[in-house]
Amino acid sequence: MEKPSLPSGTRDFSPRVMQRRKYITSVMERVFVSHGFGALETPSLENLRTLQGKYGNEGDQLLFKVLNSGDFLSKADPAILAAKDSKGLTPQISDRGLRYDLTVPLARFVVMNRNDIVFPFKRYQMQPVWRADRPQKGRYREFWQCDIDVVGANSVVSEAELVEMYLEVFAALDLGVKIRINHRGILDAFLGVLETVENWNAFMIIIDKADKIGFEGVSKELEEKGLSMALNAWKWLWDSKSVSGNAEKMLLAGGADFLQGDALNKGLGELEKIFGLLGDSTHVVLDFTLARGLSYYTGAVFEVEATDGRLPADFRLGSIGGGGRYDNLTGVFGLKDVSGVGVSFGLDRVYDTMEAAGLFDAMEQAVGGVLVCAMDTSCEVFGAGVARALRAHGFTVEMYPGTPKLKKQLDYANDKKMGFAVIIGNEELQANKVALKNLVSGEQVLGSVEEIAGVIAASI
Repeated sequence: MEKPSLPSGTRDFSPRVMQRRKYITSVMERVFVSHGFGALETPSLENLRTLQGKYGNEGDQLLFKVLNSGDFLSKADPAILAAKDSKGLTPQISDRGLRYDLTVPLARFVVMNRNDIVFPFKRYQMQPVWRADRPQKGRYREFWQCDIDVVGANSVVSEAELVEMYLEVFAALDLGVKIRINHRGILDAFLGVLETVENWNAFMIIIDKADKIGFEGVSKELEEKGLSMALNAWKWLWDSKSVSGNAEKMLLAGGADFLQGDALNKGLGELEKIFGLLGDSTHVVLDFTLARGLSYYTGAVFEVEATDGRLPADFRLGSIGGGGRYDNLTGVFGLKDVSGVGVSFGLDRVYDTMEAAGLFDAMEQAVGGVLVCAMDTSCEVFGAGVARALRAHGFTVEMYPGTPKLKKQLDYANDKKMGFAVIIGNEELQANKVALKNLVSGEQVLGSVEEIAGVIAASI
């Protein structure tokens, strides 16, 4: 008999976990809608040509390819098969893949529907994505992204609005965070030091690992990759983290003699506007070491890390959100000069972080529903009417199926973290009343349906 199992890097979500996840997404959706963003969904499958070449070489390696339908080997080149050339064989047997993120499908959608949508196009999208990555804590092969993007607006007012939405969501979730901001224009200014675009690309990939491998780790990789000419620039980047104040950091960049060019001036100017629009938020920090690994970013870039004091000291999960501006993304689909900016919430990492901080505990101590318990079959019809009446008051109400002993019914209610049990026996039936038991305090009262509805409402 086959033992049931799941593919590595995927998970089941129990009803309890789904309740928590839906709570998070409901908070996000409320904030998204309040800023005028509309919902969008795209297919799980995209044409491979849509996905390939958009995420850099490393990203292309992580795309899940889907075999063509039917006899997928019928059109394969026998010579390639004989040579076991997997890279050469892939385009012959697969022309579709699972989406890697939600941004490239957005760009494809905008181009295909450009005559039917209103610009600036503001959308939010909450769907799973897939990456053939090595599973580890906080990193899955199937996971959800919750994206908000503005397409067709060049103003950094959009960047500031996205950061504000980050702040609003995490404040509503009661999760302490720090939002790091940088600008690719500042990083572009390092091209003069690195001499070639190839060196610059390699430099970006390496410094993007700084949070994981630290100063020494980045320095070692730079030397190993033949980029020793960038060591001084890297030290400057790292030392800039110790400068307090966003305005002071921008002055530092403006005065660095090895950073020059229009890209630098544009980056500093846009950052100044963003911080001006945001006001004095202590949760938003300029960090010149922030690179963001995806190759399509062209302007401001963002990353969110949890800094909540309730997290265990050894909790390490990485960023729980990020994004940036991508001026050239729609151009690859034939629509030029359309700028976009967007950020993503990593739902799975937000969930894991909130769980580690104990934030769900307080949520589940609130009223989690009402269980109607009939003591025998003669009470079931009355009990069904009570359940309907309480639902009409807006409460979540279940009626236990059957009439086992009361202890079994109450154990069920406690296991599901319910707040109250409505108990109906023959005495209650004759009096046209019910007993309401508070499953947290143990207190029990007798009253009409309207009276107990008031008691339940008062406890919320």
